[in-house]
Amino acid sequence: MPNVENIKNPELLDAIAQMQENNTPETVNHMIDCVMAAQFITPGVVSKPRNVAKTDQNGATVMQQETQVQFQLIENNNKEKFFPAFTDESEKLKWEGSKGKDNVVMTFDSYAQVLSEPQCEVMGFVINPFGKSVAFPKPMVMSLKEQKDSRGDGLNKQEIRNDEKVELGDPAPDEYPVDMMAAVINYLNERDDVHRAYLRTFKRENDEKPSYLVIVDFTGSNMEEIFKGISIAASPHLNGFQLSMIPYSVPFAKKAIEDTDPFYDEDD
Repeated sequence: MPNVENIKNPELLDAIAQMQENNTPETVNHMIDCVMAAQFITPGVVSKPRNVAKTDQNGATVMQQETQVQFQLIENNNKEKFFPAFTDESEKLKWEGSKGKDNVVMTFDSYAQVLSEPQCEVMGFVINPFGKSVAFPKPMVMSLKEQKDSRGDGLNKQEIRNDEKVELGDPAPDEYPVDMMAAVINYLNERDDVHRAYLRTFKRENDEKPSYLVIVDFTGSNMEEIFKGISIAASPHLNGFQLSMIPYSVPFAKKAIEDTDPFYDEDD
């Protein structure tokens, strides 16, 4: 069982307190950054390593040692299960269900890996569920993880060449992402550097299905912050779609918004 005495996360605890006291794009983004860098304690039952037969890349059977972990989960009022993610030992001890269990050290990437497994029915993870808690639903975790992997900085800024063959469209009326757009509009209303934003669908030649594309007209040098804030707002409402963003200043954007009204306009 790992020694968790050194797992404290004071910066994350401070970021959560700041966000809950003053919920702004800046405090949310800082909190997300701290979560990405943190280590957490999750109670579980760790079995002894056992030998498992596996096939290597050459087709040969090899024996490997594997350790099985049965996590201790919590439930919300809807009977949905979540991983508890404790920032330190004192937070873990607030939960009666953690007594007598092993300590499993997890990171954001660890939770994302387990949540991505097809058989996993866990709905996300909750930081300090018996203290100043913050929930990360599974869709948000998956979206942030994909963006983190693709860009290395938590953003999914799409690069589309002006001459690239891309099929552009609009969401079908009965499939329009109303909840996602409301969340993004609420975020953009808090900013004074975003003037307009447009929603399209786009599909590359080899894509199986279209993705959402948000084109953002803004001033200043805060593109990374703006895109990250949009991503955080939209993530819980993507319903299996991918979300990408491009600035209005790139040539392709002019083509993408032809005959399209903005879903957000600072003058409205």
